[in-house]
Amino acid sequence: MAIDVLVSDVLHLSRFALTALLAQEDEFRVVGSMSNYLDAVEFAELHRPDVVIISFQREESDAVAFAEKVASVPGCRSMLLATSFTRPVVRRAFAGEIAGLVQRDVPPRQFFDAIRRVHLGERVFDAELTVAALGNGDCPLTPRELSVLTYVYQGDTVGEIAARLRLSDGTVRNYLSSVVAKLSARNRIDALRIARESHWI
Repeated sequence: MAIDVLVSDVLHLSRFALTALLAQEDEFRVVGSMSNYLDAVEFAELHRPDVVIISFQREESDAVAFAEKVASVPGCRSMLLATSFTRPVVRRAFAGEIAGLVQRDVPPRQFFDAIRRVHLGERVFDAELTVAALGNGDCPLTPRELSVLTYVYQGDTVGEIAARLRLSDGTVRNYLSSVVAKLSARNRIDALRIARESHWI
């Protein structure tokens, strides 16, 4: 069955472009296209689309609040789309029920994959974006090492991580070896445990 998607964007051309892009894929069905966030919430409450994509500019602080309202609607999941995300937005989204943050510069394939994963119940947050926003306290790992480890925690293979970060498989393995060594861990699983207990990922 197709995934029902609602698109909300105050910019008309951007909204039409998103709608047209999604319409090219048979697995997505655009059930609504709204320029007003309040209308999008009301539509979500009435029609219960599977995924609501809220596209916004950095200065539109209301977008996050509306995404949270959509996330509270039974059967609906919300994700934010923007050129960039401020630290407060990432922190708020990560701590709440918003299912994902996607940057506008991702390839269509990755955008579609994010929608699929959100629909399946996953939370989709760019690892490097999250690490940069949430900070890493006294963590000895670099942001890139934390990114790799976060993707491992999400269940990605070395090959998938390499593709996401545009690295070679060998480079990803080197990062993982460095993580294990820096954390004095027995292996990757132990490194994940240490990082999770320390709230680094």
